[in-house]
Order: sequence, then structure tokens, then C-alpha cells
Amino acid sequence: MMTATARLSALLLAILSMVAVGARAEWRDDMGRGAEGEEGRKYAPDRLIDVTLLRIDVTPDFDRREIRATTTIHFTPIAHAVREIALDAVDLTVLSVLASHEMEGHTVGEEQITITFVEPIPAGAEASVELEYTAAPQKGLYFRTADMGYREEDTQLWTQGETYEGRHWFPSFDYPNERFQSEVICHVPADMTVVSNGRLVAESVDATTGVKTAHWRQDKPHVNYLIALVAGRLAKVEATHRDIPLAFYTPASQREYAANSFRDTADIMQFFEDEIGVPYPWDKYDQVAVLDFHYGGMENTSLTVLTDGTLFGDATENLRDSRGLVAHELAHQWFGDYVTCKDWSHVWLNEGFATYYDWLHAGHKHGDDEKLLRLYNAARGIVGNDDRRPIVSRDYRSAMEQFGYRAYPKGAWVLHMLRTRLGEDLYRLCVKTYLERHALGSVVTEDLNAIVEELSGRSFDRFFDQYVYHARHPELDVSYSWDEADDLAKITVKQTHAVDDDVVLFHVPTKVRFDFEDGAAEERDLFVDEEEEDFYFPLAAQPAVVRFDPEFGVLAKVSFDKPEAMLRAQLEDTSDVIGRLRAIDEMKSKDDLDTIERLQAVLNGDPFHGVRSAASKALREIHTPDAFEALRDSLDQADARVRKQVVSDIGGFYRAGSKDVALRAMASEANPDIVASALRSLGKYGGDDVRALVMEHLASESYRNELAVAAVRTIRALDDPTYLGPLRETLETRADELTTRGLGTGLRALGYLARHEDDREGVRTFLAGYLGDARRGVRIAAIDALGELRDPRAVAAVQTFVGDRIDDGVRRAAEKAVKAMRDAKSVPVELSDVRAELSELKEQHEELAQELADLQERLDAGGEAEDRPDAEGASDSEDLNGDDADATDAPSEED
Repeated sequence: MMTATARLSALLLAILSMVAVGARAEWRDDMGRGAEGEEGRKYAPDRLIDVTLLRIDVTPDFDRREIRATTTIHFTPIAHAVREIALDAVDLTVLSVLASHEMEGHTVGEEQITITFVEPIPAGAEASVELEYTAAPQKGLYFRTADMGYREEDTQLWTQGETYEGRHWFPSFDYPNERFQSEVICHVPADMTVVSNGRLVAESVDATTGVKTAHWRQDKPHVNYLIALVAGRLAKVEATHRDIPLAFYTPASQREYAANSFRDTADIMQFFEDEIGVPYPWDKYDQVAVLDFHYGGMENTSLTVLTDGTLFGDATENLRDSRGLVAHELAHQWFGDYVTCKDWSHVWLNEGFATYYDWLHAGHKHGDDEKLLRLYNAARGIVGNDDRRPIVSRDYRSAMEQFGYRAYPKGAWVLHMLRTRLGEDLYRLCVKTYLERHALGSVVTEDLNAIVEELSGRSFDRFFDQYVYHARHPELDVSYSWDEADDLAKITVKQTHAVDDDVVLFHVPTKVRFDFEDGAAEERDLFVDEEEEDFYFPLAAQPAVVRFDPEFGVLAKVSFDKPEAMLRAQLEDTSDVIGRLRAIDEMKSKDDLDTIERLQAVLNGDPFHGVRSAASKALREIHTPDAFEALRDSLDQADARVRKQVVSDIGGFYRAGSKDVALRAMASEANPDIVASALRSLGKYGGDDVRALVMEHLASESYRNELAVAAVRTIRALDDPTYLGPLRETLETRADELTTRGLGTGLRALGYLARHEDDREGVRTFLAGYLGDARRGVRIAAIDALGELRDPRAVAAVQTFVGDRIDDGVRRAAEKAVKAMRDAKSVPVELSDVRAELSELKEQHEELAQELADLQERLDAGGEAEDRPDAEGASDSEDLNGDDADATDAPSEED
């Protein structure tokens, strides 16, 4: 006969197989040039003309969310006379086309406007075209207005160009291998601010009409996707770096938070100038936090657009910090703007550099251990990925497939390995030369390789071939033995990964370090280039610690099984943060009391917060009662990052003590992020005390109403239909107070919670009412929520979004939701009956878990009973939303 726990597990598996619920991840969508969106290798298009100046004169209509504009393009045919030119343009209603040369006519297609001249324009001749048009952009230019659900005082518009969105609001040559000067002239109400690329040429207000006209000019040539415009009611904070004006803008309602996110900008710029060796190359540097930006940030030339989600208050202590995002985007002003990848297959030259220089600044500001922590966390993510595409790949359907881990952290790691091999000074010279030689130009990976080889006198073809043009990384099995008779250390290295056309046998120069009891250390060189190799090192004494790749200069998955004593010595070496992190990673597979006590000592005494947090995570993974007690006894942490980690890890246990800790944290903690984490951890428990807290926070007010949203997440985890009424009432009465993301979280939770109800009509109608919401994130959330509801009667409404030709995110959400609803028709059981049984078994499981916990407390210290995680005990922890988070310009959904 099955136990209650076994029955519960089997039932959960059955339900999961019938009703699949998955997390949705969405990258930036784009419509490409030529074969974009189709299978096949992608290359940069021909440049038949050289665009010299693009001038946009635009008047936005905030009420109608439309624009009327005139774009003028100056160009010169490059090598041959041209009789027609094709401009990228989508959904522009063309009113007129004028040209410097006599035209035969023009045609407007789905993705291009083609202008034909009577006579070919000779190579080298100066020419221009002027297009007047209107548009209601679905991409590229985004309105945020009161009738969309935003505050009147925060009315604004902003643009996003990367990769191919500019064509939705102005005609252009929309590919990164073309550079030109640009001007943006914008006409808005007098109380609005207008910000664009470059320098402000003129600004005036018409006394009769009350219309403000701002004229911005970008004198140095840049690429099309970097053209930007922000206009609206904005608050401003100002500073300078040398003679460079710095400004940070926020929505007017969030002005009090601007200084927190702006504070590191000047220091970061100074560090980059010193480290890179090239002065900041633009007229000024503005940052604008806008409403519901689609990503973390976008590095437009001299004007970075950021998500308003980066703003934070003082109460979060050090859990939130815009430094990493600001550094990443500011680094792009050199890497990506000043020098730009020629095509998207080489986008790592933009993103890898920006990511790495963020890490370098982290080390500059907080100490080298911070840089190493980022390298360590990134490496763990990279080697845990099974993707078999190289960094430089032309086989993609959408250019945004390139904007993933290969371009960002793996690209950064390639640069770190270069820096390690070259040495810091030679590396800096190579980077400085790379930027100066290709200033205001386009680059491919071979350009970087050529400069490295020129200045180092060494061949780096193999390096780039194995790490950039081939996939993956070395997987190394390292072992050590000591020959006491001959005082000889033996290191064996095996490359255990499969070698094929995609993944090579790597050549890896590295080192091994031997640390001795007396504090002395010796480093020896290793060169791994075989499938298996033995290395012998004569030493004066047996080492206490052996460290493979002690400088952490090789991206590899390393397995190094060491004696217990060596791991313990490595754990205590406060000069070696990577050694300590790796020791913790090895020790988390053990569950003896000595290991737990050592990890607890590290959690409470290590000098670096990243190591303390790693020790907390390890205790959670060990997951025995002793590990739980070690965590519970370590709650008193001054550093909020570690304190939140401990609260989260305690929440990963399913036991009464874990619930008690969460309840105490809710009562005593002042940091709202930690309160939210504790609240979410209660999602696995029932009871009147939990319900009271959930209802209290559901009605609470906090910055961005994050505590109310945490309560919504807890309600979803509780999966108790008695919350349907309060949740729906909150969404009906507080929708205007919630952010787009917060409202989306509530809609999805409502659909999920009602999925087993006999009568879903009311919820279905409520959710369907948001399908026409003006906010993209809310529309997608409503589609997702109807999919979660599993009501086939909503198929017809959602089906209308399946054919969306502009927004791939909406289309994908609709396809997924329709499939979920249609699949629900074929479920062979009454889910209401299943749910009733599940609830009963859940109660039995909770009782058994508590009995087990009580029994364990009565066992002797040497007892064998363990409290291992199960389906009910799955945690709801989150990564720190702070400087450790990868908040970059990688996609970050608005919903």
C-alpha cells in the first residue's frame, strides 16, 4: 500500500503530465533584413550607398499615440551609380517623397520603401531623399500615457532600436554596418523634456501654440539602432565628469529615487577612461529611466535608456544597486557605440566587452573578490549549459538568438582569458589599439585577433578558434597523488568532453599551485593539449593544498576530487576566494556533522559576503536537520545580502521551524525585500496565521507595491481557491496602483487559481477584458492567464492573437495558451475530484512531515534520519536583486 507521501508524489506527477505549467521566457523580437526570420546563414547586407546624415523631424500625438514625421536621408553612391535605393520601413503611411534628383516614383512594400530615380546617381555624387509620413508604431517608439493606465504626470514616449525596431518609426538603412550623423527634432508640449543623441543644438517654445521644439544633433557617425528619443514629463539629476555633462532622468513621480541609481556614474566613467585608455568619446552622457522598458537597459549613443525597475529606495540596504547595470551600459559607449559589430554574428564584441568591464569595475569598487565572484557565478552558468552553438554563429532565424549567454558571460570570459594570457598591461594596450584603430567603425572578431597577434607577437588563431568559432568549453577531470618516496606530486588531467565537428580537443595553458603547511607556495605551469596527460612536479614537501588554475584564468568544467583535509585547508584560506568557493561546492555533497559545522563557521565568519552566501546555499542543499539548525542559528547577519540568503535557504526546508523563521522575519525585518522573500516562502504552508499575513500584505502599500505582489505570489503557491475572491477584488480595486509586471503577476495567479473551478465564466470574462489593454505586458499576461485557466471557451478570443505579425512575444504567448486550452479538453479525469484528493493528501503529508521533524528532534546526535526536500518542500527563493544580479541590457520582460 502506498504511503500518503508516495500517493501525493504520484498524484503530482500525474497532474503535471496532464496540466503542464511552464515558465515563459521571452527575448527581444525583431523583423529582420532579407532572410531574417528564415532558416539559413546570415550575413551583413551590401552597402551600395554611404549614408552621411539622417534627420528626423517628429511630432508625437500623445492622445492618439501616433506620430507625424519627416525623415531626410543624405547619401552618396559608393562604387557604382545607383538608380534606386531601398529603405527599411514597416507600417509607415507615406504622404510624400521628395529627392535631390528627379524621381521616377516610389513603392511601399511590407518591409521596405523603394525609391527609383529617372537617371542613375553617379558614384560619389551627393544626394538626398525626404519622406513625410504618419505612423502608429507597434514597435520602435512606445507611448506611456494616462489612458494606457499610467500616471498623467509620467506621460512619456521612448524609443528602442536594437536590433531592427527603428524602421517602425522612421525609414532608414537599418543594419549595424552603416554609420552616419543624425539629427532629431521633436515637437512636444512645453512642460515636457526632450532628450536624444549628441548635443542640444536649440530649444524653444512657441508663445502662440505652447509647443516646445528641441533639436539634437549627433556629430560623430553612429549606427541606426543607436538612434534614440525620449520625451515626456521627467525629473532630472545633474553632474559632470571633467567637461562632460552627466544627467539622470526619471518619471516625475519617482524623482526621489534618482540619486541612488545615478550615484556611481562619474566614478564608473573615470575608471573606464583609466582602464581602457580612450577618453569618453561623446558630447554628454544621459541616462533615462522609463516606464515599462522591455529590457534592463539600452546603450544608445550618449543616451542610455533604462528600466524604471532599476530605481530603489534606501530601505533595501545593499540588496539593490544600479551599479552593475549602469556600468554595463556605460561600457557600451566604447564597445558597441564607438566601435560596433559589423553584423549580429559578432555581437559578443559589443556584449562581452560590456559585461567584462562591468565586472572589472566591480573589482575596482568593491575589491578583486567581487570581480572573481562574478567570474565564478558566470562560469558555473556557462558550463551548466548544454548549448552546442559557438559564440560566432551565422545559423540563426532571429538576430536576437545571438543575445544570450554566448554573447554576454561567455564573451566576457573570452576576454578574461585573453587578459590572463597576455598580462594586464599588454591586454590594455591591445584593447586601446583596437578601439583607436577601429574608432567609429565596424568590427568582426578577426579585427581583435589581428591586433592581439600584432602587439603580442604570438598566434591566437587556436584560441579564437576553440573558444569563439567552436562551441562549448573543456571538461577536465583532475586528480592528484603524492609519491612520498620521491617527493613527487602527480597531476593527471583528462579532457572528458566529446570531441566532434562542433567541439574541439582544447589546448589549455594554465598553472597548478602547491600550498605548504609553513605558508609557502609554489606555482608551476601546465599545458593541457591531450585527451589525458600526467604531469610530475618534484617538491620539497607534501603540499597541504593543491590548486588547479589558481588564477582562475580558464573557462572549463573542472572536476577535482581532493582529500578531505585538503578541502578543509582550502576552505580556511582567506586569501583565495575561488578556492573557498570551490571547496564549498565540493563539501555540499557531504552531510556529516563536521562538514555542517565548518560551513556554519564560514557562514558566520568569512570576510567576504559571496562566500558566506555560498555556505548558506550549501547548507540548504545538504538539507539535513543539522543543516537546518545551522542555518536557523545563523540568522543574525549584518549584511542584508547574506541575511536574505539565509532566510531564503531556511525557507527551502519544509518543516515547522522553517515556517516559524519566516513568521519571525515578517514581524521583525525592516528590509522590504527580505520581508517579501519570507512571505513567499510561506506559500507551502496553510493556517490562519499565514492567511492573516497574506491578506495584510495583499492590501498593503509599499514602493511599487512589491509586498502586495509578493502576497499574490504566495497565494499562487498556496493554490487555495478560497483566495480567489480576495485576489480578484484586489485586481479590480487596485489595478491602477500596480505596475504592469505586478498586474500581470496577479492576472496569471488568478487564472491559475481558478483552473479547477466548475464555474470559470466569471474569471474568464474578467481576464478576457484585459486582452485589449494598451500595455503589451498586460495583454501578454492576460493571454497567459487564460492559458492557465484551461477554459476551452476562451480559445476563440486568444486565437485572434496567434497571427500577430509584428509582436512575436504576443504570438508565442497566444500559441501556447491556445494549446493549453485545447489540451484541457482531453483530460480524462475530473480535475475537481483530483484536486479534492490532492488537498486531502497534502494535509496528510504536512502531518507526516511534522511528525518526522518532531521525531528527528528526539533522535540522538548520531541518528540517521534525514529531512530531505520533496514536492511540498520545494522552495520559492529568488536571486538577489542587487549588484550580483545580471541586470544588463539583456531582455527583461515588462510583464
